[in-house]
Amino acid sequence: MDDKKLRMRASDSERQAVVEVLKVALDDGRLKMDEYVERMEKAYEATTVGDLALLHDDLPGVVVPVKRPAAAEGAPVGAAPFVAPAPVGPPPVPATGIRGAYSELPAGLKVLWTIWFAAVSINVVVWVLLGLTSMSIPYPWPLWVAGPAGAALFGISAPTLQAKRARQAKRRGLPPKN
Repeated sequence: MDDKKLRMRASDSERQAVVEVLKVALDDGRLKMDEYVERMEKAYEATTVGDLALLHDDLPGVVVPVKRPAAAEGAPVGAAPFVAPAPVGPPPVPATGIRGAYSELPAGLKVLWTIWFAAVSINVVVWVLLGLTSMSIPYPWPLWVAGPAGAALFGISAPTLQAKRARQAKRRGLPPKN
């Protein structure tokens, strides 16, 4: 690469491509875990394409262009795309299920769900203790704590997750899931 291309600012997708190359090298046994972690940190901190190239220039691989949208923000019209060794192996599997849904929520909703869970847990423990000490089954009042607040949080979280997943699918060029 010429000097001008090496000084070009690196994009997030270019950084991610280099991390994928490093992951393949780790899986192949070409890098030790501590070296992988060190190079991965440097990849995410890299500001130029040259910085990224130094992180994988001693590793074998096939060069493939990273896809960029046409007319990227501020990119020169004739700029050549960044090239990195092609990752080998199956593509990563997206997280699914409840844990995956929770991990995809924005931080504010995660905090609200955590507070809700703590409040409901405390109320259920108090209800169980009341039942044990009175030797009867008391009215299930924790449902009044859990139900409305949980329904409201779910009513906010479900469309938020759906919108986030639709944006991610649109960026990848996939049709949205119904």
